[in-house]
Amino acid sequence: MLNKELISSAIPSLNPGDTVFQAMELMQEFHVAQLPVVAEDKYLGMASEDDLMDKDELAQLLQFANYFSRISARAGSHFLESVQMANEHNLSIVPVTEKDGEFIGVITVSDLLKQLGKTTGANEPGGIIVLEMEQRNFSFSEISKLIETNDAQITQLNTHWDSNSSAFYVTIKVSKFEISDIIATFQRYEYQVKYYFGEELYENELRSNYDHLMNYLNI
Repeated sequence: MLNKELISSAIPSLNPGDTVFQAMELMQEFHVAQLPVVAEDKYLGMASEDDLMDKDELAQLLQFANYFSRISARAGSHFLESVQMANEHNLSIVPVTEKDGEFIGVITVSDLLKQLGKTTGANEPGGIIVLEMEQRNFSFSEISKLIETNDAQITQLNTHWDSNSSAFYVTIKVSKFEISDIIATFQRYEYQVKYYFGEELYENELRSNYDHLMNYLNI
């Protein structure tokens, strides 16, 4: 999915003739912390609520401000570029422009999260397993083989290097909720399972036994 395909039509833009007060009113109305400033379809920058709040004169025109951020994502780039910008700069919207500075629109963070959820398979059912290992020991083919031996498939796999702890994490989404057999296989092959989220087989057995007992008592 490209940035230009996630443009929101609900978020307005500012123009240089707007006042600080008007800009802040619009931000409050649309529940955003930034808005783009646009003149004749050209992107001039992004006004931030934090910067505007420092202004004593609410009637000041935006055209006299010199604190606009020029951050913007490229229209033809993958939407993960916008995700990175939003994370790095704590944005509620990401302006999108063409190479010549033409303003295309903005992407809201909520829309980015929805698309990220679709891309990472977060909306798909299944269990999640997080492995911690040395980066040099990472082998997708081996991990995939161990999971497939337990009648499951990988629906999503992401890696993450934590510079603070110098740890390498592999987050795996699998196609079934009952993952105790997969966990046991990883442990048998001396993988360090950091976290896992899913249903255990013994929990299902307990539930089944409980249901049988309740059915017997009702007879």
